[in-house]
Amino acid sequence: MTNNESLLQKKASKLQTILSAYDSLAVAFSGGVDSTYLLYAAKQALGERLIAVTARSCSFPERELREATAFCENEGIRHFITDSEELNIEGFSKNPLNRCYLCKTELFVKIAEIATSENIAVIAEGSNTDDDGDYRPGLLAVAEQGVVSPLREAALSKEEIRILSKQIGLPTWDKQSFACLSSRFVYGETISREKLAMVDKAEQLLLDLGFSQVRVRIHGETYFIARIEISVSEFEKILQPEIRTKITETCREIGFRYATFDLSGYRTGSMNEGIVDASAFAQSPFA
Repeated sequence: MTNNESLLQKKASKLQTILSAYDSLAVAFSGGVDSTYLLYAAKQALGERLIAVTARSCSFPERELREATAFCENEGIRHFITDSEELNIEGFSKNPLNRCYLCKTELFVKIAEIATSENIAVIAEGSNTDDDGDYRPGLLAVAEQGVVSPLREAALSKEEIRILSKQIGLPTWDKQSFACLSSRFVYGETISREKLAMVDKAEQLLLDLGFSQVRVRIHGETYFIARIEISVSEFEKILQPEIRTKITETCREIGFRYATFDLSGYRTGSMNEGIVDASAFAQSPFA
């Protein structure tokens, strides 16, 4: 066993120690790479003293909800679905810089209600050490609501979680990274059901065409530009005439005036690149 492998196993063991210390746990479960690994590890540590809670909303694609539900059914984990409609939160649709804080606060309050009714002692979420390096106002809600972050506490990164997930056969080990569809909007530009649906359809198109990691960022208030981000390794594919034509024509049918291709490629938090003075905003309590 190499030093890296040994360190990774120590982190996985530390996670089990952390989870085993909880009397019972409710995991905020999106079905993504991180929360799936957390939920699986919690099942090993806690057995029946565990529930999963998934929020259903217009910024959470149905495909993600179906996958989350199927995983819980396959693993025999009690699964609760709560309606968490972000657009009903005061100020959310205006897409302020603290949008994620508003959303996470409401989400954790709703999970707490379910946890209380099920006699669950602790709520956990799936952020990892990679989340410390970006503007993440949602982490303030984590701290304020007393939610724990076991993956971060075990010092696990996204790549390490993928490796461990692959080792234990989780189907999400190579799943694309996902954030709610509201993260595709420029801060200050209005979020609406119609525009969320446009983004969802455009990203589904790219996934159906076989792209592995996608984002469709939406720009504009009167006419809409789709700024497509994909992995650099797939640049050649998107430039194939038949693929390029399919994307541009379908994006126009969906409601975009223009479909553009970001030459910087996919990266997390690209909308945060527009924040000029990050010091003016609330900092992550974990930074």
